[in-house]
Order: sequence, then C-alpha cells, then structure tokens
Amino acid sequence: MAPGTTTDPYELRFDTGRSCLDLVATTHPVERLDSVAALRAWITGAGLVPPGTPLAHADPAWLTAFRELRCATGRLVRDRPPPHTGPYDLALARVNDLARAAPPAPRAVPGRDGALVRELAGPPPCAALLGALARDAVDLLTDPVARASLRQCAGDNCPIVYVDTSRGRRRRWCSSEICGNRERVARHRRRAALAR
Repeated sequence: MAPGTTTDPYELRFDTGRSCLDLVATTHPVERLDSVAALRAWITGAGLVPPGTPLAHADPAWLTAFRELRCATGRLVRDRPPPHTGPYDLALARVNDLARAAPPAPRAVPGRDGALVRELAGPPPCAALLGALARDAVDLLTDPVARASLRQCAGDNCPIVYVDTSRGRRRRWCSSEICGNRERVARHRRRAALAR
C-alpha cells in the first residue's frame, strides 16, 4: 500500500504527514498493531524500510516496544502541560532515550533495470527502527513551524493528530475520504431531516 492512497478505515493509514504521527494513529478506530504481521506491514508501509526488506526476525517484543513509543509520542503531541509534570516528562524522557539509537543505514544498489534503489545491508534491529521514529518525533516537537501546524481531526470522535500543510492551514480532517466523508454524509442527513 502506497502512502497517501485511500484505504478502508480499518486498514493501515499513512496520511498524518509524519511517520511518528502515523504510528500514533494506529490506535484508531481499533488497535491496528494487533499482531507481529501487522507491525511488519506498518513498518514497510511507513517507509522505515525499503519494500522487500526482511522483517522475519520481528517478534512480540517488537509490538510491545512500538506500542510503548506510540503511547509516549501520543502523550507528547496531544498534551501540552507545563514542564515537570510526571507522565509528560516520562514520555519525553522515553522518546529522547529511544532517539539515541542510530536509524537503519540505507545503501544504494543497482536494481533489476540498472537504476539505483535503496536497500538495507541486513535486517534492521528493532532499536534502529524505534530510533528513526523517535527522531522524527523529536524533529516534530522541536520545530516551531511543524508544531504549530499540528491539528486534531475535527471528525466525530476521531483522535488522530496530523500536520496541516494545506494552503491557508484549513485542513479539518485527518482524511477527507474517511472523516471528511462521514461529516459530509452526516450534514446531508441533517439537511434532509430538516427538509421533511
């Protein structure tokens, strides 16, 4: 599945504008990282590894680690308490700790058609993938422009946070095709009910 494509609401989505926010979005509308296979698909879909990278070494401990980073990142992008508050500070410390790991190192190799393609030297360790996501979160949280562009979806009961890069910063939904469509359908039904 390519980033930016329309998906079923229960499939993996990559439309928040940042990989760390795509990870946070995996809890809505249901737990999407419910198996190691789903995590492997998410890692590839998020672009953390090139397509075809072997991830057979991923195990249930990876699920726990990714969910822990997801929780910490979610707290940091949703909560904006003053410094030195317990859960926020713990989340920040965890993200900073994970960001220390070097992300997977890509290399350019000739593909089947001779064009250079990206691949990894070997299967990436969990810490390297978590490091890439944690670094993305640190970049997001420390960039005043990106931080100011964070929005929570205006969809009914949608907790997804995204980076609004639209012209005029008027984007209202995490996905126009999903939450936006639900809102348009609900608005139409309300108008139809009033017309009766």
